[in-house]
Amino acid sequence: MKFVDEAFIDIAAGDGGNGCVSFRHEKYKEFGGPNGGDGGRGGHVYAVADSNLNTLVDFRYSRRHEARRGEHGMGSDMFGAAGDDILLKMPVGTIISDAETGEVLYEMLNEGEVVTIAKGGDGGFGNMRFKSAINRAPRQKTPGWPGEKKSLKLELKVLADVGLLGMPNAGKSTLISAISNARPRIADYPFTTLHPNLGVVRVGPEQSFVVADLPGLIEGASEGAGLGHLFLRHLQRTRLLLHVIDMAPFDDAVDPVAQAKAIVGELRKYDAALYEKPRWLVLNKLDMVPADERVARVKDFVKRLRFKGPVFEISALTREGCEHLVQGVYQQVKAQHAAEQVPVEVDPRFVELPPDSSSSS
Repeated sequence: MKFVDEAFIDIAAGDGGNGCVSFRHEKYKEFGGPNGGDGGRGGHVYAVADSNLNTLVDFRYSRRHEARRGEHGMGSDMFGAAGDDILLKMPVGTIISDAETGEVLYEMLNEGEVVTIAKGGDGGFGNMRFKSAINRAPRQKTPGWPGEKKSLKLELKVLADVGLLGMPNAGKSTLISAISNARPRIADYPFTTLHPNLGVVRVGPEQSFVVADLPGLIEGASEGAGLGHLFLRHLQRTRLLLHVIDMAPFDDAVDPVAQAKAIVGELRKYDAALYEKPRWLVLNKLDMVPADERVARVKDFVKRLRFKGPVFEISALTREGCEHLVQGVYQQVKAQHAAEQVPVEVDPRFVELPPDSSSSS
């Protein structure tokens, strides 16, 4: 399925039903009095975070979502029924913003979170509400209130612990397939990866982390060149970046150091916070470097790049060095996760889903 990480939708909650003007008409009841009931409230529109979804593609083909209006009140003290609510299922990590102002309204970060994104209008009052000692035959009623209507932008940022970045053909897809359960498309030409791939890396019993493989970046990506700029946003929620370097490029004129510096420059231009994230070097394809040249080539690369962080030497194809990399990454992610465990106040805007809500997406 094509990965879609942005969509625009129009939602409309149901209008409230109108109140009713009615009087009792019974034999031998000369002064029966008013008995017009209230209208029912309009249906709400809910959004729920669903971990079984990983794309917003459904909202590309179904842009308008309307809840039903409430029924009108009736005589004999009968109130109108409430309109049916609708439920929009969205992937975990979806950001809901106002399409006109750009204001972020909600972030669906945890499985099962439910939020009311449009409230149905209240029902109008029937004439029984206006009965009093001095107004025994009221003919007043009120119309139902309109439901909320909004234009929303949905944006998905994948939730991964680790993000892979690098030039096209650096071996990111091969690496994620070697260490996780992901099976991305792999080929011997650039831009094989056209959308993010997520994989779960199993380190041991109840020990795992999620890694994301993104389309390769090229110089100028922050201004829109290539494909990677479309998905740089997904790196913003990762805890660790693995910068994968092709240490054996097919073209001898290609300088891996220059490519690495270009990637770092694109991160800095796109988002300063992204640039400041922990970043490790993963020197890949060392199986294609003669054994007697590996040590010298690695030392020369690190020296010229002036990199001070952890450096891992691997071959994703033969899986040499991958286990050492996985163990190191897991310990880093585990430590960062533990440091982030602080009490979090529950957003009061999140609600419990009514048992009779229906799903429209």
